[in-house]
Amino acid sequence: MSQISFADAEYAGKRKKTRREVFLEEMEVVVPWAVLLKIIEPHYPVAGRGRRPYALESMLRVHLMQNWFALSDPAMEEALYEIASLRSFARLSLNDAIADETTILNFRHLLEANDLAEDMLKAINALLARKGLLLKRGSIVDATIIAAPSSTKNEKRERDPEMHQAKKGQQYFFGMKAHIGVDAESGLVHTVTTTAANEADVTQVADLLHGKERQVWADSGYRGAASRVDRDIEWHIAARPTDIARMPEGKARERVRKHEHRKASVRAKVEHPLRVIKRQFGLVKVRFKGLAKNTAQLFTLFALLNLWMARRQLMGQVRPKTA
Repeated sequence: MSQISFADAEYAGKRKKTRREVFLEEMEVVVPWAVLLKIIEPHYPVAGRGRRPYALESMLRVHLMQNWFALSDPAMEEALYEIASLRSFARLSLNDAIADETTILNFRHLLEANDLAEDMLKAINALLARKGLLLKRGSIVDATIIAAPSSTKNEKRERDPEMHQAKKGQQYFFGMKAHIGVDAESGLVHTVTTTAANEADVTQVADLLHGKERQVWADSGYRGAASRVDRDIEWHIAARPTDIARMPEGKARERVRKHEHRKASVRAKVEHPLRVIKRQFGLVKVRFKGLAKNTAQLFTLFALLNLWMARRQLMGQVRPKTA
């Protein structure tokens, strides 16, 4: 990198760290850069005729920040110019060329075209398993609806044909579903699938299991899951509240309530990843058209989520020992 700019030099001399800077410092430590770069490098263009490509590591860092901070391609380009901490994390300088929105878009398309986001999730989970953070003795499955624009005020005057409407409670939602399988011990996400919002949760249960779990927890939407999985598994499916309400008052009803409370205490771990994806990483509405592009983004987000959730253990393992 060439000599740093005045803006970058001024940033380097400031005293207080923001929460964004602390977050990026933690991610600098826990992201397995060499592993992810090895996955992408065979597909990344090399220098030759035409414009020289940006450094692969810088583009990967920009892509991860775009997902962490829910930035569009134009917003990511502007943020690199405006926010010194993002520029520093991407190892870019104002004295050098900054990746424009088209370059950022093309990098994402490269990952999508080669299904690299799913490979990144698998690689990160393999790393977590080797470190003993993904135990795989039990799984929790769940699904969440991610809204899509329902307006027809567009060029084709139609809604996204791959998204559908579904009723939840007394409210209708238009969009897609993200289905996840979560490790019952750690709460880390090991499997992700997607469907339109009107697909029943139970249809994905077989694809959400990794094959080594002996127990599975799920809410009442997964009733009948045992008939869809040809393995000997201990199922902990929540009872419907209406079924419990119809029981007569007494010891039997109280035992059922306590049993349901124990199941819910384990099942609660699946809610945390969904909260982080929607509230912390900002995925409250799909960003792209069609399931394929949004599925690629979800693979990336859940891979990054696992690193964030396990960051304390990972930082403790890589931190140098002190005397």
